[in-house]
Amino acid sequence: MRLTRSTLAVSLLLAFAACSQGGQEATAKASQAQAAVHPISGLPVKDLKVKSANGTHAFRVEIASTFKEQEHGLMFRSEMGADEGMIFPNKPPRRSAFWMRNTVIPLDIIFIGTDHRILNIAANAVPYDETPLPSDGIAAGVLELNGGRAAQLGIKAGDKVSW
Repeated sequence: MRLTRSTLAVSLLLAFAACSQGGQEATAKASQAQAAVHPISGLPVKDLKVKSANGTHAFRVEIASTFKEQEHGLMFRSEMGADEGMIFPNKPPRRSAFWMRNTVIPLDIIFIGTDHRILNIAANAVPYDETPLPSDGIAAGVLELNGGRAAQLGIKAGDKVSW
């Protein structure tokens, strides 16, 4: 009888340890997914997709939510991956205009309407240029990608953006 209780106790301990370890791994993975931040800006990073006539294009974008984050944007950044970008959610949606003050790399500035369709694209915005580049209507958000990337992928006005 004693052996049976020991065996039962060991079995329960092993089962608990296995469940506990699996739970810790799941918790760690969930924590990593929630805590995804950009190594340079420290901003949260999430997936964004653009559905165009050429297919769906996936990007990993930094989310500039606050006024301060949006004011800084991609200034002083010397490089960005081909499928990386930054999204500026407008809450509430409004007419927007961006400029390239202290922005080192050329950008495609993509204005997204309240229906999540692209309103217009200020393509290959010139580094350091302070000329305002406006949206063609009320924008729910603005997406910045590397200059020329939208044309390269066939992304244009009317395409659907989800984030």
